[in-house]
Amino acid sequence: MIVNLPDTTTHLISERLDGLHEQRGEVAQGRVLTLLITCSPTELEESLKVASAASREHPCRIIAIVKHDVDASESRLDAEVRIGTDAGAGEVIVLKPTGELTGHLDTLVIPLMVPDTPAVAWWPTTPPADPAKDPIGAMASSRLTDAGRTPDPRRTFSSLRKFATPDDKDLSWTRLTVWRAMMASLLDQPPHLPITHAKVCGEPGNLSVSLLAAWLRVQLGVPVSIEWDAAATAVRGVTLTRSDGGTLGLVRPHDDEAFVSVPGEQEQRVSIPLRTLEECISEELKSLNPDEVYVKVINSDFTFDETFVEDSMAASSQENALL
Repeated sequence: MIVNLPDTTTHLISERLDGLHEQRGEVAQGRVLTLLITCSPTELEESLKVASAASREHPCRIIAIVKHDVDASESRLDAEVRIGTDAGAGEVIVLKPTGELTGHLDTLVIPLMVPDTPAVAWWPTTPPADPAKDPIGAMASSRLTDAGRTPDPRRTFSSLRKFATPDDKDLSWTRLTVWRAMMASLLDQPPHLPITHAKVCGEPGNLSVSLLAAWLRVQLGVPVSIEWDAAATAVRGVTLTRSDGGTLGLVRPHDDEAFVSVPGEQEQRVSIPLRTLEECISEELKSLNPDEVYVKVINSDFTFDETFVEDSMAASSQENALL
């Protein structure tokens, strides 16, 4: 059910939402958080589709703030309330402020948030330069960006790194969860020989490729090179060179399956499908605690260049560890 509320106020929106719950015999309990989405009109429906799907695992109130590209002289708040099958396992409030109201987004949103629960802010594409100081971001205990979906991913991510706090995370990192788990599992197998070099292969300019290389460099303390593959659509593979000259490999020639190679063993096939946006959002809503490893990686000597030069963290005779 979608209810349009033209030229309204937050008080009237809250009253109408309560009335809809009462009419349907529901109670607005069990909401574990408030998900705040800032997007453009063209991004609204796709963003709500993803958020509503994620809410089935994490029941929440979704508040979408639609920012228009043009300034309007008239201060006005149009809104929508979505409930039932149009809202996943929660409810959706769409706010469309114009005029002076766009400069006071926090006063519009605060009265509509679920009390005594955390808030998560998500920018589906272009984020503010400093999410923590954005009016919406400042209200959130966790902030999610997706620099890879912006017109200039590297420039956007460089700006985000400059102002990043432990409560900020980019979904380019979330897309690496399975890769990091697989690499950690691969190195956990004997004979546990030190790694002397690593290589990551993937789509040119893909932020996840650069982040995976940075993570390997930080965790293993070895030089890491990046091989850009024009045919790839994401991370294509990782190769680790051991001190005995043998190589460990995890290569995904296609978007749904990968192959694990270990010296002296038969190649194994594993499933590493491309992660959907819904999966990434769902993962981030599970745990709102700071990701210390991510913070360490983005605060390292991160670079988008093809090679990470060896430094004081270079491999020694000690064993490497990814965890």
